[in-house]
Amino acid sequence: MIRTTLPPLPCLLVAAAVLAACAPASPGVHGAAATAPSPAERWTPPAERSAAPVPAPFTPDLPADLAPRRNSLGLGDVVDLALRRSPDTRIAWETARAQAASYGAAQGEYWPELTIDLGVTTLRTAATQGRTAVKQTVYGPTASLTWLLLDVGGRGGRIGEARNALLAADWTHNAAIADVVRGTSLAFYDYVALRALVTARRQSLREAEVNLAASEDRRRVGVATVADVLQAQTARAQARLLVQQTEGDLAVARGVLATAVGLPPTAELEADSAAGRRPVTPLADSVEALIATALERRPDLAAARANVDAARERARAVRAARYPSLTASGTGGRTFIAADGSAGNFYSVGLGLAIPVFNGFTWEYNARAARALADAESARTDRLARDVTSQVFSAYHTLRTAVERARTSDELRGSAEASAEAARARYKEGVGSIIELLAAENALADARAQQISARLAWYAAVVDLAYASGVLEPNGTHGLTLDPAAAPPDSTR
Repeated sequence: MIRTTLPPLPCLLVAAAVLAACAPASPGVHGAAATAPSPAERWTPPAERSAAPVPAPFTPDLPADLAPRRNSLGLGDVVDLALRRSPDTRIAWETARAQAASYGAAQGEYWPELTIDLGVTTLRTAATQGRTAVKQTVYGPTASLTWLLLDVGGRGGRIGEARNALLAADWTHNAAIADVVRGTSLAFYDYVALRALVTARRQSLREAEVNLAASEDRRRVGVATVADVLQAQTARAQARLLVQQTEGDLAVARGVLATAVGLPPTAELEADSAAGRRPVTPLADSVEALIATALERRPDLAAARANVDAARERARAVRAARYPSLTASGTGGRTFIAADGSAGNFYSVGLGLAIPVFNGFTWEYNARAARALADAESARTDRLARDVTSQVFSAYHTLRTAVERARTSDELRGSAEASAEAARARYKEGVGSIIELLAAENALADARAQQISARLAWYAAVVDLAYASGVLEPNGTHGLTLDPAAAPPDSTR
């Protein structure tokens, strides 16, 4: 027999190489391959997983108290539903609850830490050098206590950071509510405006059909040509296309509104028929007052300020690592020996003073980093305050423009209606042309759409200004001061 002796290190290297070569493929998941076979192929999920039902992201229907009014929901109804069912508000609320628990946990640093251990140890000594082997079982409880008595700002800084983080989370929850109210309100008014636009488009279609009938009558009596009829047919087809397009937009807007309130997009619901008829009124508040209100009441700005305070408290805690701390500790217990039934008590009490001396300047650099991060958080808050000021200023002037636009659109519709009526009369009397009539009808249809668009712009501008100023309430109302006395008399048409 020939024996080959290999050095230990080469043997280990050979064994490692063999084990590496025998490594199995990546483990699968529930019987499916771990990954797709190639970059160009899709991964196939496990059969039992792919067949699992997917949880529905929506509540199937309206609550019992709102179901009877599904065809006349007001702004307050849809906003209330959106707030109750919004994932965004739920995320923000749960985050605040978690932060509240973290704050409670941080306050635990004021108290001592007490632990009780129950242990059983069995040991057996080896019989060596003439000694007899001994087997022994020892058991008993042990209590340990550690208490931070004094530090220079570390504990207070950590608790202060948690407290301000909780305030920031609560303000963020308020900001999430404001976002949901704003988005739902805009979706509501968009749907109301499109519904009014569908009505206007259908009225224009009916008028186009009347014009077509009039042109055909005139052609039969020999006072119009086939060109007049063809132009009227073209106008009717264009009016029908606008109706179809607007009806499609209305269906999309209804789905968006249903989704906003937590219903499936296919849910049947309808806004209050009186919604959107509020008089267009100018704003009585000054832009300076609104900016001051926004800087005071915007929840996202309040959250940013709380984050600044949290960062400063964090810097305080990090800086405290450079200072001494005083800690008390104690241990006590009772030990039982199973072999002879004997027992004994033991305890220890200590008081320790920890004095940081040197760790390669890590404490100093950490303190500098924490101060810099706090300064950066403060700068972000300043930037947000500037953005808030700009948002209020822009929304303020957008609302003023919307008021003037609504007033002008009312005048435009009035003159367009008078012009169309005159053109119809002239055409009926045989002194006007079909081109003149269709031009007047097109101008009237455009004026109706402009009026509806202008009113939607006013509603949206009110919501945006209330949101920017921090006065948008959870029920969809706002704290803006409007001046009804200055409203145009025909703004509710």
